[in-house]
Amino acid sequence: MDIYKILKQLPHRYPFLLVDRVLSIDKGKSIRALKNVTINEPFFEGHFPRRPVMPGVLMLEALAQAAALLAFDATGSIPDEDSVYYFAGLDAVRFKRPVVPGDQLILEVELLRTKAGVFKFKARALVGEELAVEAEITCAVRPVA
Repeated sequence: MDIYKILKQLPHRYPFLLVDRVLSIDKGKSIRALKNVTINEPFFEGHFPRRPVMPGVLMLEALAQAAALLAFDATGSIPDEDSVYYFAGLDAVRFKRPVVPGDQLILEVELLRTKAGVFKFKARALVGEELAVEAEITCAVRPVA
């Protein structure tokens, strides 16, 4: 899935769109996606100026965005303006290595279960073969008030 299809499914835009390409989807099971990390990212100006590191919360956000793409594909739904896909929980989060400009973050997300619009995922992000972050992510689709 290229960036144009991603833009049709995710409401995020610069600077918060954190998935550049979907490498593969196993329908209803898993997704592999890519985030290119460049020195031009706006957060590097302040985190940290002399030793830029991608904030951990943004790595988790990238995983959640990949999870949303998997959820939409699994359910065959198309996101609309009447609902929002929210974080509902993060468990077992572990940061294993810093992510720096020039890295390619490979986002791997597996759908564990879904019930009543709530999705549970096992997720991890790698740089090359090295684990950068892992987490269990819970997300929920809810109507806009």
